[in-house]
Amino acid sequence: MANDNQQEQMQFQLDLKPEIASGVYSNLALISHSHSDFVLDFARILPGMDKPEVCSRVILAPEHAKRLLQALQENLYKYESEFGKIEFPAQEPRTIAPFGSGNGEAN
Repeated sequence: MANDNQQEQMQFQLDLKPEIASGVYSNLALISHSHSDFVLDFARILPGMDKPEVCSRVILAPEHAKRLLQALQENLYKYESEFGKIEFPAQEPRTIAPFGSGNGEAN
């Protein structure tokens, strides 16, 4: 019963503006951090582009970054339980790896 009350309290209305609802395509993520923030830059690199273009930046407190990691792990587990294991295709090494991790402090 206490768990039901907790789930009811966590539900809320989400306002999703039409210009945000369609989302943006990203095939590259760079992650950096400072003592107080995690910075996630989502970018895309496509044939004919000189360099990756950052299409969205999300700044999180460390606690929220850890909650995001846990939520992603839970959702990946559910996805793979339903659709099968996600496999990485064998590829040639690249200078910039899709969805790689940055290496340093946030600006």
